[in-house]
Amino acid sequence: MTVGFVGHAFISEEERVKARVKEELCRHAEGVGERICYLGGYGAFDELCARACRELKQERGGIELVYVAPYMSSAAQAKIREMEENGLYDTSVYPPLERVPLRLAVLRRNEWLVTRADLIIAYVEHRYGGAYRSLRMAEQRKKRILNIGNLS
Repeated sequence: MTVGFVGHAFISEEERVKARVKEELCRHAEGVGERICYLGGYGAFDELCARACRELKQERGGIELVYVAPYMSSAAQAKIREMEENGLYDTSVYPPLERVPLRLAVLRRNEWLVTRADLIIAYVEHRYGGAYRSLRMAEQRKKRILNIGNLS
């Protein structure tokens, strides 16, 4: 099972949200064999999800953490090496975004992530911004979605 995460750069109640992410990962991916978690690596929700996935990996195993890079500049490559050396992610992938303008790279990266995920765990609380656009993309693609935010 492949799980993708989309959410806001800023969140409240981090520990409660992290516990909920772990709970949902366990409930919806129990008994499915290996789980691949596609993570964005930017903002509070991405960081929180990476921590939750690492904790579950230590507790239960069977989880691969994959950082999905929106950029491939030398600075981005250095960041990827550092994250992997520090054990933050098992591996990284760079979607085919070479010809995408930099201002659209994160949006296209999120589209790639959503397209490949079986399950989307989201933290979306308002109807604007990149996280909301990614959630709408997942809905349009009829993905299984768990939004743990309070979308109004």
